[in-house]
Amino acid sequence: MALTATIYNFDVQLADADRGVYESLSFKVAQQPSESDEHAMARVLAYCLEYTEGIGFSRGIAEPDEPALFVRDLTGAMRVWIDIGSPDAARLHRASKAAPLVAVYTHKDPARLVEQLAGQRIHRADQIELWAFDRDLIAELIARRDRRTAFDLTVTERHLYVNIGGDSVEGTVVRHSLV
Repeated sequence: MALTATIYNFDVQLADADRGVYESLSFKVAQQPSESDEHAMARVLAYCLEYTEGIGFSRGIAEPDEPALFVRDLTGAMRVWIDIGSPDAARLHRASKAAPLVAVYTHKDPARLVEQLAGQRIHRADQIELWAFDRDLIAELIARRDRRTAFDLTVTERHLYVNIGGDSVEGTVVRHSLV
């Protein structure tokens, strides 16, 4: 019998001072059996950090030609392609042609990803935003995650402050350059 996705429900009070976004978010995330906890939590945080009208989750790992997250305008055109982890150069090349803005949020070693992509053919590589999450923050959030999780997320100068289950955890998300 095939394993099915685990559904997590999130209620997030988002206060992103960097972008002037203050919202109450309620969303579900399906974590596939082959998806790591770190990857799933990075998707959750990326959703919050990129939150805007038209943002959504793709069908994930089941659809290799789609981004993990996307932002579409009212016509359905993709405005932002958001990937998680360590996408390869061919994927980033395709993404950069498919959307005006491409962002990658990684929970892995960003230096290794930059090294892996160096010298590869990537359309508009200089415009791709590469963000690296604090690994300790990801681990702390995973340890406190439940099937129904509520937390407050405050973002100031790309420093993340999270109040979850009565505990406060914090970490950064740091921008890196692909070129």
